[in-house]
Amino acid sequence: MVNRGKPIHQAAPLAAYRAARGRIDRAIARVLASGRYVLGPEVEAFECEFAAYIGCRHAVGVGSGTDALVLALRSLGLPLGATVATVSHTAVATVAAIELAGFKPLLLDIDPATYTLAPKALERALTRERIGAVIVVHLYGQTADLRALLPLARRHGAKVIEDCAQSHGATLDNKRLGSFGDVACFSFYPTKNLGAVGDGGAVLTSDNELALRLRALREYGWGDRYVSAMPGMNTRLDPIQAAVLRVKLPTLDRANARRASIAARYDRELAKAGLGLPVRRAGATHVFHQYVIRVPRRDALQAALDRAGIGSAIHYPVPVHLQPAYRGRVGLDPGGLGESERAAREVLSLPMFPELAAADVARVIAAVEKMVT
Repeated sequence: MVNRGKPIHQAAPLAAYRAARGRIDRAIARVLASGRYVLGPEVEAFECEFAAYIGCRHAVGVGSGTDALVLALRSLGLPLGATVATVSHTAVATVAAIELAGFKPLLLDIDPATYTLAPKALERALTRERIGAVIVVHLYGQTADLRALLPLARRHGAKVIEDCAQSHGATLDNKRLGSFGDVACFSFYPTKNLGAVGDGGAVLTSDNELALRLRALREYGWGDRYVSAMPGMNTRLDPIQAAVLRVKLPTLDRANARRASIAARYDRELAKAGLGLPVRRAGATHVFHQYVIRVPRRDALQAALDRAGIGSAIHYPVPVHLQPAYRGRVGLDPGGLGESERAAREVLSLPMFPELAAADVARVIAAVEKMVT
């Protein structure tokens, strides 16, 4: 019989709550005592604080990261049915949001080193058809190649949306991700680097008119209350979630530094294990929402880790273009999606969260080394 030992989780939002329990409980009590349970001063305060942290003029709190993408797309004034390019190796929410907003997804291939949108794939697509917008996904905490992607999109008149659901606090050339594109979208799902205790999201921009449109769109398109100036929806960041996020935001950089420290140890001690380890883009900070390794016999390794009581996850097991809901009916990279399909067969996310104990990191490393050597 295998000695599993104490389970090690792949992610642990409960640990994040326990680490700040007193401050979180007091913040929630403050909201309950205020009587303001929809939007209000708690949400406004978080929006100001988060916008300042990212380096944008405006943050608009919404109900989820998916809703953030939908609102961002709807705010840009694209013609209904316009093509929106993004990657297939992403959470399905990225692509679902494109269709929910009334647009056509075009799924492109990735750079195999960083798992983010390959500039050559975007260039191929832009020369073949008119693309209204590009959703650039900063995956696993790593920035996409904005130095190449932004000029390409702008040269062809395409708007740029940054999907920052996994990159809270990451930087490129000393600027935080989320401050580069026309608009940026964040998720505050509990496992994110900046996570709430439920769903939540935000759209960020430095465009004043865009911010006004986003605020209207999140609440039925209201100009005056009860009077819709445009078709909108109901997606408002809950003030309890905003209060929790205000507690966690001042410690985000410290939490990200702990993630980077764990990642550096994984790097050092797994260097000779014959695995594909994460790369760091020059001039950027990687905040390691996930620590993703690459291994040809991925499923066998995951099963062995499970038997040892060590959690892992696959982000993501099936590229969006091969999922039943999308197969055969969305536009695809004219050069194919071979790198996306290969990554889906080989990637594995090891345990990664700031509260992960040093002894547990050592146990993960020992187990991986044993199973791959």
